[in-house]
Formats: sequence, C-alpha cells, structure tokens
Amino acid sequence: MGCRVSGLEDKEEREMRHVDSPTPFSQVQVQMLKESWKIIHDDINAIGVIVFIRLFEIHPECKDVFVLFREVKDLKILKTSRELREHGLRVMSFIEKVVARLDNLERLEALAVELGRHHYNYNAPAEYYDYMVEDFISAVQPAIKDRWTTELEEAWRALFRYVTKHMKKGYEEENAILHKKK
Repeated sequence: MGCRVSGLEDKEEREMRHVDSPTPFSQVQVQMLKESWKIIHDDINAIGVIVFIRLFEIHPECKDVFVLFREVKDLKILKTSRELREHGLRVMSFIEKVVARLDNLERLEALAVELGRHHYNYNAPAEYYDYMVEDFISAVQPAIKDRWTTELEEAWRALFRYVTKHMKKGYEEENAILHKKK
C-alpha cells in the first residue's frame, strides 16, 4: 500500500480520498472536464449511442431496464434506433448539466440525487450506475484523441464516482419513501 508522502498512493486510496473529500475535484480537474466537454459536445449524438451499445454489449442485463430494447437481440439494429439515440442524447445532456454545475456542488448534488430518484422509479438498479464510467470513457477517448491523458481520465472517473454516489443516495431515499408509505 502506498502513501501520499512517497507519491506511491495506490488507486484505491486515491478513489477513497476523492469520494470522501468535501471538494472532490481540483480546479485543474474542473477546467480539464470543461475543456474536454467542449470537444465531446461536437459529437454528442454519436457518443451517446456508443455509450449504450457498449453498455449493452458488456452488461446485457442492463438492456432489460429499457422496455423498448429488451427484446432486441441484434445490437446493430439498436445502433440505428431513434429511441436509443434520443436516450443517449438525454444522458449526454445530463452530463452536460453536470459539467455546467461543477462550480456549484449543491446544485450538482441535487441534480444527481433527483436522477437517482427517477431511476428508482424506472426500476434501474443502483449497481448499474457504476457501469457507465467505463462505457463513457471508451466512447469519448477517441473523440478527445491525442488530448486524452491519464489525468483527464482520472478527472472523469472522479466526476462519475461523485455523481453515482449522489444518484445512489437519491435511489435509496426514494426507496425509503415508498417503503414507508406501504
């Protein structure tokens, strides 16, 4: 196990520090995220589709959450699906809102908590949220090209950890509210 002083801090220690920190992103990371988003935004429709096709390839159980996609066996058909393109765009628009709120963590947290509540009502299990970071990174890395760095990847990972943490909080809050009513 590494330590911060020696510079040998391991990945798990870095991730825990980011999750528990009241300010989960450095100003450098915020700037990197905003700058990279400008590039990603140019291809937002295609990237949204790529994210979900990859999600369904690696985690086919996620497809069951989507009534429209459940029965589609051939992912090539989904690549041209208007519904998948629209959903991908909604997700990418959410990420755009997240990036826009990096300077206001209260608003960012509220946005993520609310999305978690909605996902509870969509019957989208909270453990699925963690899958998105890998699919997002795989989809955006080619768009960023030679500007992609390990530091940028870590900034996106930190952002997704932060957002999914608050989405899970919203999911649990909604679960508690609905079970209290019964």
